[in-house]
Amino acid sequence: MYKKRPRPATLDEVRISRDGEEAIIEFLDSTVATMHLKLGPGVQQMMDEQILDQFNAVVIAMQQMAAEYEHVAVEVPPGSPQIKYFEPVDQWVPRGDVLRCIIDDDDDGAVISIDDQELSMREFGRLLRTYAGWGMRLVFVPDDEIDQPPRIEVREPDKGDGEGPSGGNGRPRQR
Repeated sequence: MYKKRPRPATLDEVRISRDGEEAIIEFLDSTVATMHLKLGPGVQQMMDEQILDQFNAVVIAMQQMAAEYEHVAVEVPPGSPQIKYFEPVDQWVPRGDVLRCIIDDDDDGAVISIDDQELSMREFGRLLRTYAGWGMRLVFVPDDEIDQPPRIEVREPDKGDGEGPSGGNGRPRQR
């Protein structure tokens, strides 16, 4: 389950423990992620209030960096490989932030084709894990339009929209 990012806290919202050179700040609200904060060997003598002050300063700095960050998704140009095999971990990894894929199926289930490489759902899932902690949007487009950014409308679907591969647009999936 995805957990919310830590936020500045008060002592009554967290449980603080120590392990070696780390302070472990665990929210009593289990939907918020726990943070392991490396503070050095002095952490064993620090009071909980001191640790919480350090934690809150780190969280505020992280929030400021996130607010200033402008993400630009890098799309590998058509004709260049979008994924590469990374031998040390025995898996495919994306080269950019956008993947143009074709969804197909075989006797074992869905197959995702990226460039000329067919990935099982397990292999595709491992590739996606390289972005664990990030968000993702999936936009389904006709197989001959994967190189083109689609027009997107934010609205509730009309009757007939989103009903199967044609999406109600009268353009059936090619086999």
